[in-house]
Amino acid sequence: MLVEEIMKQDVTTLTKEHSIGDAVKIMNANKIRHLPIIDEQGQLIGLVTDRDIRDATPSIFETDQFMSTLQKPLHLLMQKDIITGHPLDLVAEVSALLYEHRISCLPIVKNHKLVGIVTETDLLHTLVELTGAHQPGSHIEVRVENKSGKLYEVTSIIRERKANIQSVLVYPDKKNDQFKIIVIRVQTMNPLSIIKDLTSAGYEVLWPNHSGKPL
Repeated sequence: MLVEEIMKQDVTTLTKEHSIGDAVKIMNANKIRHLPIIDEQGQLIGLVTDRDIRDATPSIFETDQFMSTLQKPLHLLMQKDIITGHPLDLVAEVSALLYEHRISCLPIVKNHKLVGIVTETDLLHTLVELTGAHQPGSHIEVRVENKSGKLYEVTSIIRERKANIQSVLVYPDKKNDQFKIIVIRVQTMNPLSIIKDLTSAGYEVLWPNHSGKPL
């Protein structure tokens, strides 16, 4: 999946001459936490977040200083060293950027101009859609050896039950790198027959766990 498929294209922006007070009003009115700052050509030159404003704004009980701060231009506050993405970047790569740099949004730039923005909320929404967690179905986790063909074997067992697979996710077993965890969401509300078949075939089903033992 590409960034252009999930990014918000109608981006609310301000210029560096706008005041901190302007940014506060815009954020509150639009219920957003990030404001890209652009120049006359639409090129990205900065970024202001709600955290930047909180850090720069004194307590409201210090009325004079508070009001004075709100009148200051955004170029005194905005972040200038900005990490950006491209519309044709993979969503997985963008997610890794947010994770590695501990940032909550990524302005998307094409030909030096701002064309969109991706936030952590957008990525969470995409994760829910990709995993099918918002659809009726059952969640099954199977622990398998880290060998070629294991995913095919597990999905073949599910196919024999004529159950539709909504999504598949594979990740390393943190306890033993010789194993992987296959997470499958199937379009059935009663996966017991599938679980029985998997267990009979020698697979360790981690979830649902009906053994009465803790996972």
